[in-house]
Amino acid sequence: MIRKISADEITKNVKEMCIEANYTLSSDMDETMRNIGKKESSPLGKQILAQLTENLDIAQNDNIPICQDTGMAIIFLKIGQDVHIEGAGIEDAVNEGVRQGYKEGYLRKSVVGDPIYRENTKDNTPAVIHYEIVPGDKIEITVAPKGFGSENMSRVFMLKPSDGIEGVKEAVLTAVKDAGPNACPPMVVGVGIGGSFEKCALMAKKALTRNIKTRSEIPYVRELENELLEKINNSGIGPGGLGGNITALAVNVDTYPTHIAGLPVGINICCHVNRHSVRTI
Repeated sequence: MIRKISADEITKNVKEMCIEANYTLSSDMDETMRNIGKKESSPLGKQILAQLTENLDIAQNDNIPICQDTGMAIIFLKIGQDVHIEGAGIEDAVNEGVRQGYKEGYLRKSVVGDPIYRENTKDNTPAVIHYEIVPGDKIEITVAPKGFGSENMSRVFMLKPSDGIEGVKEAVLTAVKDAGPNACPPMVVGVGIGGSFEKCALMAKKALTRNIKTRSEIPYVRELENELLEKINNSGIGPGGLGGNITALAVNVDTYPTHIAGLPVGINICCHVNRHSVRTI
């Protein structure tokens, strides 16, 4: 049976989620950030982590953004195949939600309408929207504002199959070390292995929205996540890039089948706030 959902409802939720994601962390990120200082051995690193926690408190108590870079709105939509959207088109509905959210939430508008001429659109639209059609009669919306200090540090490596898992490890560690302090560590590292050029990058982006306490169900991937996290934290980059043993909070790896001639690896790095909000309507 077809379920009808109004475009206005989508707009309302996206608006609220843009504000919510920029003002408060998800529960897993918040808890991790408040406890990670216990594992930091560097006095300066502990001080930086304490300052970041204080910043979270100020944002929540004063209803202001966690970070001045309130990001480009990245939207993931899982749309049930039994849903009919009434009113505006879904893309227009989402962008209207972003427009309202960034205006009403007093969030910085950072989007330019053309990558070369760079005139600001003044409402942070258009969003980057990823669609997935799934069974059911609901729509799952994930809003993930992405700042470009960390986004600019992300990479895609088109490895040879013979590079194998050691090549994957080297690629991830290279991306993290090249990022250094520019990604505002402690960071979360999303990794996509397999698929194609664009698929691995999309997987890496989506992996950032996974609960950072949840490890992969695939044994070798779970081991890879743990090993990479340990090696990244042994890199010495530390909080704020000023040294220490907490450079990353989590490494989330997703995989997908690929071609016999390729081994694509996408690495999408996110700063310590790793903002995202998820709702189902």
